[in-house]
Amino acid sequence: MPVTVTRTTITTTSSSSSTVVGSPRALTQPLGLLRLLQLVSTCIAFSLVASVGAYTGPMGHWSMFTWCFCFAVTLVILLVELGGLQAHFPLSWRNFPITYACYAALFCLTTSIIYPTTFVQFMAHGRSRDHAIAATTFSCVACVAYATEVAWTRARPGEITGYMATVPGLLKVLETFIACVIFVFIGNPDLYQGVPALECCVAVYAICFILAAVAILLNLGDCTNVLPIAFPSFLSGLALISVLLYAVALVLWPLYQFDQRYGGHPRRAWDVACSYRHTHSVCNWDRRLAVAVLTGINLLAYLADLAHSARLVFVKV
Repeated sequence: MPVTVTRTTITTTSSSSSTVVGSPRALTQPLGLLRLLQLVSTCIAFSLVASVGAYTGPMGHWSMFTWCFCFAVTLVILLVELGGLQAHFPLSWRNFPITYACYAALFCLTTSIIYPTTFVQFMAHGRSRDHAIAATTFSCVACVAYATEVAWTRARPGEITGYMATVPGLLKVLETFIACVIFVFIGNPDLYQGVPALECCVAVYAICFILAAVAILLNLGDCTNVLPIAFPSFLSGLALISVLLYAVALVLWPLYQFDQRYGGHPRRAWDVACSYRHTHSVCNWDRRLAVAVLTGINLLAYLADLAHSARLVFVKV
């Protein structure tokens, strides 16, 4: 009897990320050891930076927040598994650990790039700079550890697991993360205010982020059955809407930011602020370019999401 891929992928039982729970033996399992590495590396990273106060400015504070947040949540996950408290956890344990690991990998990857390029390179040689470089190294270690957990616990073909462990679920994490990075770059309202087409692009980023976040929260809360339509159909519709909206943004944002006929600045040299090297800051032209690139990347992510979501609904195996 044919079975739809929808049932195979979304119907969930136990998480493949489970280790031996309710016992210290959980820490000796491969996944437990991996999480210990995550815990230690993030702890060392923020400790090194905090000991010399090397986190001045927005980029420094962002890096410190990333390491502290990842350390705290990883500690919570370890304590829950050691105590065998998965059933009492307020979120779906089938979906939460891999969702968090994917976000943590992306956060640590971003921090490992942003912190040295916008902060460390401007520091004078000395103890503080050495600590900052060492912290960047441990941030990279944490990124690899989290990425390894994602690769270890993601769904395999034919495996019954939580939706967030599937390719579409992981793409949802990537989509929301890229949207957050876009929001950081467009934090200066001067980049889009007063231009309806650019304000439309900002609305696209916000709407698509909210839609993807809703899908993630429904899975984390095990609330997919509250929808008036089948969840796979909801995912396909969401991905289709996001693809169309991002396609519009991919046209409008570069057109109005870089085409001189529409008031754009086609050359970086035209932005006087880009002629100087400023600590902890990115000039407006670079912000515009970054948003354009991230818009294209997110469109590709949504296209892949649409292809996988449509396969969940229509393909039978």
